[in-house]
Amino acid sequence: MTRGLWTRETVVIMLLAAYLQLALFWLWFGGIEEVQRFALAALILAIWQLVFLLARAQPVSLSAVITALAIAMLAPEGLGPVRLILGISFGAVMGELVFGGWGRNVVNPATVALSFLGFGFPGFAWPEILLPVAWAAIPAAAIGIATGVLPAGIIVSATLGASGAVALGVLPASALPAAGVVLVLLVADPVTSATTMLGRWLNGLLYLALVILFATGWHDAAPVQFAVAAALLTSLAAPVLDELALALWYAQRRRRHGRS
Repeated sequence: MTRGLWTRETVVIMLLAAYLQLALFWLWFGGIEEVQRFALAALILAIWQLVFLLARAQPVSLSAVITALAIAMLAPEGLGPVRLILGISFGAVMGELVFGGWGRNVVNPATVALSFLGFGFPGFAWPEILLPVAWAAIPAAAIGIATGVLPAGIIVSATLGASGAVALGVLPASALPAAGVVLVLLVADPVTSATTMLGRWLNGLLYLALVILFATGWHDAAPVQFAVAAALLTSLAAPVLDELALALWYAQRRRRHGRS
């Protein structure tokens, strides 16, 4: 994505356009407290970007807005500014900036920040994703898929699998709003998710399997909590899924050409 109009920052802008409706619905139903949380997250991320990116003579990226949105929407409630700043800083630095900035990171920085906050401060309640906000994730996913900035295989496989799991009674319907929003914001990250076609389908199915596992076995966890945990483990497994997809492709190619 370095030729013509398709630079990394173009992808970020397209992602922001896709997430706009989701953000507006969340802010509308959340009120002034959510606006303040989003503003704080954006400010801290901007500061860390200035520290790292200016030191490397790189331009500041709007990707911080996407990370701020995910953290503000999904972080545990009542943390206070100090704990929230600590979690945001850890996620931004260790999840993205030490790797060279957005586009070079291995794990989504929002996923790292949310996992840090959840494991570091387990006594705070996770937010509840309201149905209107969860519904707004559907057009966000559709826009992202249509513009090519969100991987269709991950979203489609997880969505179809979740529909079947709910119909069979394997996955409680109450987990769908949180799992859907986390899917769109964190799991379908075009940087840290699988890149091969088969790998993306496996990526979505692995996320769904982990959500089902945590929803049925982690009895005291909130839907957002186990969805974020599933997103973290899925992102760590993404390179393995791509390796598996490539190994299968090479095996098929050798059989097709009659090579041992």
